[in-house]
Amino acid sequence: MMLLSTALVSNPVAIFLIVMVIILMAPLLLNKLKIPHIIGMIVAGIIVGPFGFNILAADSSFKIFGEVGLLYLMFLAGIEIDMYHLKLNLKRGLVFGALTFVVPMLMGTVASVYLLKIDWLTSTLLASMYASHTLIAYPVAARFGITKSPAVLIAIVGTIIAVIGALLVLAGAVNIHQVGEFQSSSIAWLLCKLVIYCAAVLYLYPRVTRYFFKNYSDNVTQYVFVLAMVLLSALVARLIGLEAVLGSFFAGLVLNRYIPVSSTLMSRIEFVGNALFIPYFLIGVGMMINIRVIGNIETLWVTAVMLVIALSSKWLAAWGAQKIYHMDSADRGMMFGLTTAHTAVALAVVTIGYNMTLPDGSRMMDETILNGTVLVILITCAIAPIVTTRAAARLKLKMVENEVGLQKEAQRHSSHTLIAVSNPLTAGSLVELALLSRPVKKSPLDSIFAVNVRNDNSGPSKALAQNVIDLSLKAAAAAGSQLLTIQRYDLNTVTGIVNTIEERDINEVFIGMHRKATVIDTFLGGKTEQLLKLTNKMVVISRCYIPPNTVTRIVVYVPQKAEFETGFTRWLHTLGNLARELGCRIIFCCNNDSRRVIAGVLRRDRFAIRSEYRQVENRDDFLLLSTHVLDDDLFVMIGARPASVSFSNDIAEMPGFMQKNFARNNILVIYPEQFGDETPIESFSDPLASDISSTPSPWLLRLRTIATGISHRLHLRPRRKKHRPTDLHL
Repeated sequence: MMLLSTALVSNPVAIFLIVMVIILMAPLLLNKLKIPHIIGMIVAGIIVGPFGFNILAADSSFKIFGEVGLLYLMFLAGIEIDMYHLKLNLKRGLVFGALTFVVPMLMGTVASVYLLKIDWLTSTLLASMYASHTLIAYPVAARFGITKSPAVLIAIVGTIIAVIGALLVLAGAVNIHQVGEFQSSSIAWLLCKLVIYCAAVLYLYPRVTRYFFKNYSDNVTQYVFVLAMVLLSALVARLIGLEAVLGSFFAGLVLNRYIPVSSTLMSRIEFVGNALFIPYFLIGVGMMINIRVIGNIETLWVTAVMLVIALSSKWLAAWGAQKIYHMDSADRGMMFGLTTAHTAVALAVVTIGYNMTLPDGSRMMDETILNGTVLVILITCAIAPIVTTRAAARLKLKMVENEVGLQKEAQRHSSHTLIAVSNPLTAGSLVELALLSRPVKKSPLDSIFAVNVRNDNSGPSKALAQNVIDLSLKAAAAAGSQLLTIQRYDLNTVTGIVNTIEERDINEVFIGMHRKATVIDTFLGGKTEQLLKLTNKMVVISRCYIPPNTVTRIVVYVPQKAEFETGFTRWLHTLGNLARELGCRIIFCCNNDSRRVIAGVLRRDRFAIRSEYRQVENRDDFLLLSTHVLDDDLFVMIGARPASVSFSNDIAEMPGFMQKNFARNNILVIYPEQFGDETPIESFSDPLASDISSTPSPWLLRLRTIATGISHRLHLRPRRKKHRPTDLHL
């Protein structure tokens, strides 16, 4: 594996140009051949690398960018994970991780001893290479949009378990080689450092990140901060004897909470990684592969044995997980495809074995095993994207079939959102809040508008309006969303917003909260109160002192009979989407009747969020509860217009109460839609104990009808429940 002479191209600008051309042309050419572009990057690296035409040298730039690309790949895998679904599939992931580590270890050790004729210690060390793998095919799953699939999440958890196990075996083998016997203290010390490291990251990273995001809102600064935190975690992991990829993945899991999928920062992270760092890593992998070793018969035999063990052991692990958890063949193919590629850890294991010498002066792993490992890397890196692509297509088709009903329902109830922007300081955050509140699966008929209304046609007024519109467009474009802008000259702000609502068939309106200027000002302000009188659409009034992605909890006050309002489902979906994007806990403060309906709707419409409930029968209960709303919480009050079903004296007094007690809190006030198209809500007796999608049996329906008739005839009225103290702690 000696390198060739000096590469043909050494100019830095020319090197970077060639890499950019490869990154540009590989996907374009291979998409026509139905070949995953990942293979194109690796093959291009072989061609231009030292073992190909020697156009580019595997210099320090490829080493730096390649290693950062691998860390970036693992970081993306951690940051794109849906934590709710990860918790649901954590147990299955741990079982699969044990299988994908133990099966290759056993098969690899036995095959190396009896087929390759090497000693047990070297066989165990080589088997750790089979057990470890790299998520090189993860970008394929991301492109298909199936990163929330159980098979993908199980494979990611299994990867971490397998890599940690391989590192422990590697540490034990090196210790035996150096000392002459196995010392459990070295493994225990490594596990102890792992626990301390995880605890430190879990404690420090959220606090530092929340503080930084609160005080620095510039997107470039935030991106550099995130990248620095990832590299710091990877570096510390390596310094304590772990693999750097574990540190980057763990940093992604911890930072996952503060980088919503629809945010501007997430778009920048994905763009830079997919456009530069990850392709650089793939090209660097290709440059390490020497295809000239194929001509050696002994190398071919060793490669064949290693390849059979590497592929069959990973397939058996995926097959075992499939049978245990009754999954289908597409899930098995996805788990196998994601866990079959060997790159970084495999090279590290074999390189360590190659550099260690035995008492007789020979190497623990000779050049034949080293060359065989290189070929295993080449073949597995080629197979993994192909298998993953086929499985991903089947999983995507299955997901689409399951979502057809939801998409049809979304098209029947299309959403037209209007954002009223007037202040340059709050326009960007208001647009971001509206985007985070939209559903992940959007209907093609959905649209979002930003309107600026002015009653002054002077030059400075026009310039201010254009500045606000530009900031809104910039915030939406950075999040990858299309925003339609409207500049309106009208009698006053309220009239302009109402006319826009009627002209554009708007369903929901987002506005900023009025800032009290005089003593006689009301909490909502005269303009907002007038808007609520002139429109029956859902109005969301926002006042946030911190960025939405730093919110720790969403606390929602739901008035009695709120479930009978026409716009009940719409505001519940809005908050459900917001909680899902932010990944935070949402707490509903409501009575038992509202709780059953809220829980049922969230379950029926498949909102995978952490929801909790606190019993609140009247405003006095909420007064006790409000003392537990923290500065980092988002408090949401569901309001009610006068003469609506849920309007009461308690609701009428809530604005004054909020003005007095929530002056420095982050607040959303939502007024549900009135007299609109009602979304039918089923009766949920106990959604936590029964399947809400099932239909009651005919005899049960008949029994309920008879009981209802008897109740009406006897003029029975339900007894009023006595107020009982409840646990109001949030």
